Amino acid sequence: MIRRIYLACILCLVLFSCQEISQTRTLILAHSLPTGHPVHGAIMYFADLVRENSGGNLEVKVYPNSQLGSEREVLELVQIGSVGMTKVSAGTMANFSPKYKVLGIPYVFQDEAHAWRVLEGDIGREILESGQEYYLHGLVFYDAGSRSFYTKNKPIRTAEDVQGMKLRVMNDQMAIEMVNMMGGSATPMSFGELYTALQQGVVDGAENNAPSVVSSNHYEVCKYYCLDRHTLLPDVLVIGMSVWNSLDEEEKSWVTDAAEQSLDVQKRLWEEAVEKDMKFLREQGMEIIEPDAESFREATQPMKDRLRQDPVMGDLLARIENLIQS
Repeated sequence: MIRRIYLACILCLVLFSCQEISQTRTLILAHSLPTGHPVHGAIMYFADLVRENSGGNLEVKVYPNSQLGSEREVLELVQIGSVGMTKVSAGTMANFSPKYKVLGIPYVFQDEAHAWRVLEGDIGREILESGQEYYLHGLVFYDAGSRSFYTKNKPIRTAEDVQGMKLRVMNDQMAIEMVNMMGGSATPMSFGELYTALQQGVVDGAENNAPSVVSSNHYEVCKYYCLDRHTLLPDVLVIGMSVWNSLDEEEKSWVTDAAEQSLDVQKRLWEEAVEKDMKFLREQGMEIIEPDAESFREATQPMKDRLRQDPVMGDLLARIENLIQS
C-alpha cells in the first residue's frame, strides 16, 4: 500500500508540474478492470467528453488494470486526494459508505427496470451523495448486470449446492453473509488474485457477471455458470471530495455532464458485451445453468428480514420495494 501511495504521489507531482506549464488541469482516474472490459470503454468515453466539454482545459488520465492498486486501495487514495477518481463496485463502496449496502442485498430488485428506477431516481442520488461525509462523491451508477455463481468442478443448481463450497466474493459484508447463509464458505480476495486461486484450488468458484468472467479468462478454469442472478449490483463512478471541492462550478459541470452522458454509452456497451460474452462462454464449452431462483431467494430471505430492523436499511428497503409497481 505504501508503494501505491508513493506512486500516486509521484504521478500527482508530475501532473501538477505539467499543468503549471500547459495550464491544462489533469485528474487521475484509476480502476481495476482490463482495457477490454465494456466499463473501461465507457470510462474512456467519459474522459474524452470531459476534454471536449472543457475545450482541453480539463483532462482525465485513466489508469486501468489495477495499475495503482485494488478497488479498496484506490478508494483510499481517492479519499486522501492522491488519486482524483475511480470506478468501483457498489459492494466495495459499502465498506466506506453504509447506505450502499442496500444495493447488495440478494434479490432486492425485482428486475432490471426496477433497479434503474431506483438508481436513476431520488434513492440513487441519496446513496451517491451519502459518500460525501467519507470524502467520496458518487457521480453516476454504471450497469454491472447481474452477478451469478460460476464454479470449477461442481455445478450449482440450487442454493443447497452451495453448501461446503469455498467461493470467492468481494470484501463486501452482504456478499460474505449471502454465501455463508447458503452454507458455503465466503472467501474475500481481490479480483486480480482470483485466476490463480481458481487454478490452484484455493477456491471452488466465484460470483460475477459474464463480461468479467470472459475478460478475466476465468472460463478457462471454471466449467459451470449458474445464472441465479442473486444481485444486480451496480458500479459507481466516484470522485474524491478534496478534488471535487477544488473544482470551480464550470469544471464541476464538465465532469457531471460527461458522467451522465457516459451512462447511455455504458449501458449500450454493456448490453452488447453480455450478449457477445454469453455466446462466447457457450462456445467455449461452459455449461450455462438456468436454475429456479426460488431456493436462492428463500435461503437469503433472513438477510432481508434482519436488515428491515435497521432504521436506515429498513427505510431504504421499504422505499425500494414501493417502486416495484410504479
